[in-house]
This record gives sequence, structure tokens and C-alpha cells, in this order.
Amino acid sequence: MKKILVIHGPNLDLLGQREPKIYGKTTLIQINQELKKIAKKKNVSLTIKQSNHEGEIVDLIGTAKKKYEALLINPAAYTHTSVAIRDAIAASGILTVEVHLSNIYSREEFRQKSLISPVAKGTILGFGGKSYNLGLLALLDLI
Repeated sequence: MKKILVIHGPNLDLLGQREPKIYGKTTLIQINQELKKIAKKKNVSLTIKQSNHEGEIVDLIGTAKKKYEALLINPAAYTHTSVAIRDAIAASGILTVEVHLSNIYSREEFRQKSLISPVAKGTILGFGGKSYNLGLLALLDLI
């Protein structure tokens, strides 16, 4: 059975109540339920983690290659600031798809630069919670 690690970055635990005009009303629980449905249909094992702490995310990525075939990550605000997460993905060599709920290129200038995209196989953004579904399906096609 294929194993995929899903990492939700900072403040994503607040989805559904945090800036719904930007991030929508879908909660993280609902996103995870949809991912689990897809995984069950495709006979894939998912491990889903959410953290507001950069070091914890780096640690998860650092050990991921030993346990998982791929990584689906929404680094959230760390997208634009974390060289550590970028370097962890690059060092691990794990197949990675980056996802975002909003279209970061239509937002504030400081959000339009992803440090993660250059080390990810691809990036899916702007489709709300469906970005995760599309990202998972893309990973499954790539594995």
C-alpha cells in the first residue's frame, strides 16, 4: 500500500473561521475527510499532520522519506519565509506536491513568492479545499 504524508502548516487549524472570504468556509476536518475518502478509494494510506511550528514540520519532513512515498504539503505562511522547510524537502528527496487554498499570485506581494515551489514537483493553488484533492490525485499519478 502506498503511503503519503499530508502536512498542514500554521493556522490551517482555524479554517472555516479564519478569513472565510479568502480561505472559504471549509474546515480542516472537512478537507481531511475528503482526502481520506480519496485515499480509501485508491487504496492509499495517509498520515495527516497539522503544525503551527516550523521545527516540527522540518522534523516530519526529515523522517518522511523512510516512511512515505510522497508528501502533500500546504506550508501556509511558511511558504514565503521558511528556508528550513524548503531545505528539508530538498534534502529528503521525497516526491512533493505543494498546495494552497488561495491563489497566492493574486494576493499581497509578499505572498507571491514561494520558497517551496522550486523543490516541489508541482504546485496546485486557488481551488480552496479542492486544491488538496487535486494535489493528492497528482501525487498518485506520479508515484
